[in-house]
Amino acid sequence: MSFSGGARIPQTPTLPQGETVASYGTYLEAQKAVDHLSDHEFPVQMVTIVGTDLRMVERVTGRLTYARVAMGGFGSGAWFGVFIGLLFLMAGGSSGILLAAVLFGGAAGLLLAVLVYATSRGKRDFTSQSQIVAAQYAVLCRAERAHDARQMLREVGGVRVGAATPVPPAHPMGARPSDPSAAYPQAAPGQPGAPQPPAAPGQPPTQPRYGQLAPQPPAEPRYGQLAPQPPAAAPQPPASPEPGQPGPEKQD
Repeated sequence: MSFSGGARIPQTPTLPQGETVASYGTYLEAQKAVDHLSDHEFPVQMVTIVGTDLRMVERVTGRLTYARVAMGGFGSGAWFGVFIGLLFLMAGGSSGILLAAVLFGGAAGLLLAVLVYATSRGKRDFTSQSQIVAAQYAVLCRAERAHDARQMLREVGGVRVGAATPVPPAHPMGARPSDPSAAYPQAAPGQPGAPQPPAAPGQPPTQPRYGQLAPQPPAEPRYGQLAPQPPAAAPQPPASPEPGQPGPEKQD
């Protein structure tokens, strides 16, 4: 349940701002830490719980059989029959109508559930529940009150000193964000965004620079087409005779 009067939540998905003051392995521990701050009259509207390394976990709760399907269908149909029977009672009907509505709704729900399960042909013979679970839960606080939050959370544990929100990785093509004065982590050699070593003299570079097209190999001719021929060499002019030698004879 949420109550009005707290911090305004952004209308669009936005990454939280602040420093990581504590980190816990379960959500209950992170909830206990925020509750501890609230008990000490800390402005908890500056605090955010962030779950990292999210995973979808589906826990199998049991085996699905015709008997279990029939019981579930009868129960859901009976509740619908109670609702219909109450409407008839409000309209001036007798209590017998309520009982008949419950029995009719339960029978209809049982029949429908069994038919649906039979058409599935045993593709899903189990029941389960799905949850989104995080591997770690970090408690973030705004920078102006991060020190006070760490001091209060020392009693609970999980305090991290000087830990800020993680910086997003570099662009895959090696491009940097728009702030040239900020310091950004360098990618390790062999990873995307790492500087390439200079090519040896006389050899082409291994990869094109950002914004340049890679050299394409010559396209092979399609079936039925002739391969492109290299351009013919230009005719060379006749060499002039050396002094003392007769020139080329003219033909009539």
